[in-house]
Amino acid sequence: MIEELATALLVFMVYILVAGSLTPYDVATGLLVSTITGLVTGKYLIRNPSKILQPQRLILLIFYFFKYITIIEFKSHMDVVKRIFNMNIKPGIVKVPVTVTSEYARLFVANSITNTPGTVVIDERDGFFYVNWINVSTKDPLEARRLISEEFETYASKILD
Repeated sequence: MIEELATALLVFMVYILVAGSLTPYDVATGLLVSTITGLVTGKYLIRNPSKILQPQRLILLIFYFFKYITIIEFKSHMDVVKRIFNMNIKPGIVKVPVTVTSEYARLFVANSITNTPGTVVIDERDGFFYVNWINVSTKDPLEARRLISEEFETYASKILD
């Protein structure tokens, strides 16, 4: 039952954030949609319910979210803008090793890389991400990991592994 409840709560929070409103209609609709979604999908989405009961994971996720949308995104956007103006780009595809173990953690890292301007994960296989990078400064996989995904993997392993 904890899986369904956690899923419903997450869906409700996202629904209210997207709606941007706390009118009775939005709250009622959000409760209905999130309850149905939680009951139908909770047992498939939550694999380890004990992790849900660890508040430090949620606190770290919230910290990561705000750090990502403020600091990490800003620095990446400014780097891409600078490269657009001076046309200093060396695009290419690099092989980046992935050290996180769970599927959710790998998805977390892949989404973080792809949502960061200048990098896109185009494939994952054999424990590696293949990343289209706007400025290939190294072809060494370990160095590329350090520059592209190491920080994301640190948070992903603490939150999801």
